[in-house]
Amino acid sequence: MIENLDSSLVDWSRALFAMTAMYHWLFVPLTLGLGLIMSVMETLYYKTGKVFWKETAKFWMKLFGINFAVGVATGLILEFEFGTNWSNYSWFVGDIFGAPLAIEGIIAFFMEATFIAVMFFGWNKVRPGTHLTATWLTFLGASISAIWILVANAWMQYPVGMKFNPDTVRNEMVDFWAVALSPVAVNKFFHTMLSGLMLGGAFVMGISGWFLLKGRFMKFALNSMKIGVITGLIAALLLVVTGDTSSKRVAEHQPMKLAAMEGLYNGGHGVGLVGIGILKPGVEQVTNNDDAFYFKIAFPKMLSWLATGDKNAYIPGINDIIKGGYDTGNGARALSVSEKIQRGKGAIQALSVYSKAETGSEAAVIALAAMERDFEYFGYGYLKSPKELIPPVGLTFYSFHLMVILGGYFILLFLVVGWYGWKKQLADRRWLLWVSLFSIPLAYIAGQAGWIVAEVGRQPWAIQDILPVTAAISKLPVASVQTAFFVFLILFAVLLAAEINIMVKAIKKGPSPEVDKK
Repeated sequence: MIENLDSSLVDWSRALFAMTAMYHWLFVPLTLGLGLIMSVMETLYYKTGKVFWKETAKFWMKLFGINFAVGVATGLILEFEFGTNWSNYSWFVGDIFGAPLAIEGIIAFFMEATFIAVMFFGWNKVRPGTHLTATWLTFLGASISAIWILVANAWMQYPVGMKFNPDTVRNEMVDFWAVALSPVAVNKFFHTMLSGLMLGGAFVMGISGWFLLKGRFMKFALNSMKIGVITGLIAALLLVVTGDTSSKRVAEHQPMKLAAMEGLYNGGHGVGLVGIGILKPGVEQVTNNDDAFYFKIAFPKMLSWLATGDKNAYIPGINDIIKGGYDTGNGARALSVSEKIQRGKGAIQALSVYSKAETGSEAAVIALAAMERDFEYFGYGYLKSPKELIPPVGLTFYSFHLMVILGGYFILLFLVVGWYGWKKQLADRRWLLWVSLFSIPLAYIAGQAGWIVAEVGRQPWAIQDILPVTAAISKLPVASVQTAFFVFLILFAVLLAAEINIMVKAIKKGPSPEVDKK
């Protein structure tokens, strides 16, 4: 860890990365959602030979391309920040974390760069089947890119398949497939992918609703809305399944995150799930308050059931995790955070002794054994107080519940729009079309809230239990990080404004008049 660390350096480094990541995530989910939808539309063109489906696919491809270009730019900057602002992190786990990023660059970027050119410029230059293949491979390339990015992120949440090398002071990968196919990685990919498909469905539904409100390209709008609603509804329903699995993974591997998601300070058996509530200010402090809420509505025993499958299971709260002493479920007693900090400091000290000892000496052997015994608490040795282990409870709690509420809202919206579409009464329900249009930002908010839960909820860890953010950053002048923050804030704001402007113009122009052909 950097000695005499300026806390503002950590704060600004985190702010820079968070800002970059949130801007990047404005573009990724729409890329995934539109990628599938435009591929389905072109498949219908290939099967039917109707020009209508060709022009419909081309319109949504245009919006896909605009969004894709800006997303790539923000994504590249995000990856560079690991080297510039988080160099200690990159050194400590670069052998593992770099592997999925390298695979993404070699496979996914290659696929996207190759086939997106054929998709946009090959309509009259290659056979329809070849063009359709290029379109699906573009979508597949974007999906593969998401897979490896999410594998890397999941490893940070649940580090597996590695072994610490005390000679190089680095973690090294020993089982690639354990990293790539960990239960956290698999669930994170499906949950994130489905959130992108839901957003894509909501986007197509909302824009199609605008065309219906304007009375333009009615056939195009109705058919696009049908595909958008079906895609969005299926994705939203499956999100419930992956969300349930995610809660079990969090309960098993990140109990503090789960406690923060629910504002749970004092746990117990048969814990209820908070449906809605308002937290009292200052709840981030470790207190003995039984009730951290001004008010709340909870579903009895639901949290225990969702987290473990047993409605009477024990769920630890924030205070319980800090104090320790409860049964972890396998007969072992949970250590207190203070005990973990002491054992972590012991592991760090043992590593220091090992590094200075003569190779193969008795002192080196004893120090290595001590370090390996307590390595699972290595990261705790960098914490100064048990309070540091508590993430921002308010932000995590409200983000989680907002995500869940919006997920339920979109299931209902897709069902209502689908019902009126099936009854062929959709064009007459102008209020519903306006609701669909103005719900597009809510789909983005739901996705951003999900990432806030995932990343803010695991603080203070850069890598769960192994490396806190205070030990992961680069030693840079605070002013340099502040300058970078505002430069990129302005740059990303300009890019976002440009993208919105270009997309609005493309939408107002609408599809080619040939879309009205049979």
